[in-house]
Amino acid sequence: MTDDLRSAGAPTLEDVARAAGVSRATVSRVVNGVRNVDPVIQEAVRRAVSVTGYTPNRAARSLVTRRADAIALVVSGAGVEPGAAEESEDTTESGDGSSFTAQVLADPFFGRVVTGVVNYLRPRGMHPVLMFAESSRSREEVVAYLRQGSADGALVVSTHAEDPLPALIAEAGLAAVLFARPARPVPVSYVDLAHQDGARLAAEHLLGRGCRRTATISGPLDVPAGQARLTGFRDTMARHGHPYIPVVEGQFTQESGEAAMERLLAEHPDLDGVFAANDLMALGACHVLREHGRSVPGDVAVVGFDDSSAALACRPPLTTVRQPVEGMAAEMTRLLLDRLARPDGPVTSVIFEPELVVRGSA
Repeated sequence: MTDDLRSAGAPTLEDVARAAGVSRATVSRVVNGVRNVDPVIQEAVRRAVSVTGYTPNRAARSLVTRRADAIALVVSGAGVEPGAAEESEDTTESGDGSSFTAQVLADPFFGRVVTGVVNYLRPRGMHPVLMFAESSRSREEVVAYLRQGSADGALVVSTHAEDPLPALIAEAGLAAVLFARPARPVPVSYVDLAHQDGARLAAEHLLGRGCRRTATISGPLDVPAGQARLTGFRDTMARHGHPYIPVVEGQFTQESGEAAMERLLAEHPDLDGVFAANDLMALGACHVLREHGRSVPGDVAVVGFDDSSAALACRPPLTTVRQPVEGMAAEMTRLLLDRLARPDGPVTSVIFEPELVVRGSA
């Protein structure tokens, strides 16, 4: 930047226009993303912006582009069921909301989603607005926020199969992309993992180690991923001559993994292999096995799912099925920006492939 520009204060469109040798209107069109500008002129304006240090005024730009340059990252759950008393929601909003928020923020999975979203948006000068939708009121607030144009679209991470938010967003005609296949079909793009294939990898690995008395700690069976991982594990075991696999349902938390492992040991004390449908539950299972004097993997081999920070925190480190959450979140964000650029484009899906990561637990 020149001394003249420094002394004059913040660079303006006129400063950029003089540096580029074009009109102020041309600079405005380039800065605001108008497409019918000669590429040579666009490049000249971009160089001038860099030289002058000009920063577009977001408020003024939004008046031209009708874009907020912000994306809502929404974590949604089913919350109060239809027909529940309105009074119940009013009196429990702070408690239930705080509990839901605390549970989400404590889950390493969500941190990986945020990392993928932020890393994709930041170089593009955009930022996510974090929103929680665990009740009918908060879902209405999300839809209103999007309708008002406060955010250009939504990235939705739904934690419950009965979550009505994806359908509400679709019915309102708002731009959105989902993390994970919705339990009920809605015309909204999504990214997901081939969960059954991941569970197959876990089953084949336990079988390959010689495990013959295996059990599984499933995820919540009202969540599509929980159902798919259980189905994939059971089907693979059945194909290898093991038609009966004991299962205890967990809730994707370490505490639920501990409770499930206690029950499995009580009912099947001779088990020699466990597949837990996420790493937090596998971590809990390993804790209980140690408390009962069972070595991992000597007495019981344990395989988790996700390849999260919990897999490395476990002792021994978890063998797990890797879900590339950061890459999936980045792809979800790319799909949303593509939808914003081409509103009439088709709804689509992107399915990622799982990978077995072998460590010390199996």
